[in-house]
Amino acid sequence: MNMTFSNFLELVLFKYDSISVTLFDIIQVFVILSFARLITYSIKRIFTRAVSRKRVDHGTAYSLRQLLNYFIWIITILFTLDFSGIEITVILAYSTALFVGLGLGLQDTFRDFISGIILLTERSISAGDIIEIDGMIGIVKELGLRTTKISTRDDISVILPNSKLTNQGVINWSHQNKSTRFHIAVGVAYGSDTRLVEEVLIKCLKEHHDVHAKPAPSIQFTNFGSSSLEFNANFHSSNLFRIEFTKSELRYSIDEAFRENNITIAFPQMDVWMHNK
Repeated sequence: MNMTFSNFLELVLFKYDSISVTLFDIIQVFVILSFARLITYSIKRIFTRAVSRKRVDHGTAYSLRQLLNYFIWIITILFTLDFSGIEITVILAYSTALFVGLGLGLQDTFRDFISGIILLTERSISAGDIIEIDGMIGIVKELGLRTTKISTRDDISVILPNSKLTNQGVINWSHQNKSTRFHIAVGVAYGSDTRLVEEVLIKCLKEHHDVHAKPAPSIQFTNFGSSSLEFNANFHSSNLFRIEFTKSELRYSIDEAFRENNITIAFPQMDVWMHNK
């Protein structure tokens, strides 16, 4: 019975030249792939637990998990080929010309691949970061080995090649701090009480829930404009991705407060003098 079962396992399912694949080889491959899948699933659970306990941030966990997954699957493929009796050196020798052709034809793809490794190791950009590139602002949803998927403020998914992120200037709004300073430009009519303007602007900023108390909001009297006294209302907020909505709400409250305090928002004016000779 044992001999029969052994012969059954040694049954050749596929043969090409000196390479033969038996039923036992298929079972080995299945076991190896299942074991690798179990390891990657366990790694995912470990990092998910670490993020939930705030031992590591989401972006770092995602980058490390991606690197480990790539490493595990590369090792798994090598082990699978080895256990199947397929010599990797022979495959590489026969594929040298193919690899050269692919290398010439897929230079951009390889460049993106290397850029992906750089991004995952340096962690200059991670999943969850808010970035700005070519005037487009979006949140990084997925950082892959070749491409990066971001979602814009209009909820449009954009797929960027990784080489664009490494070779081009990218503003990462959340790389160091989750809070960033923003400002709203305001112009009031000449003759306005500038200290009252400052007081009203500070009050509006402090009352908004998205404006941080520390660092405290500040007002700058920036210039004597051609038609207005110009101010900047500065504030810090962590609502980086939807900050335009915060600014809009602040402008509504500033306009209402100015009306209540008889402060006029300036508009362009021109005086014409007529001289009779």
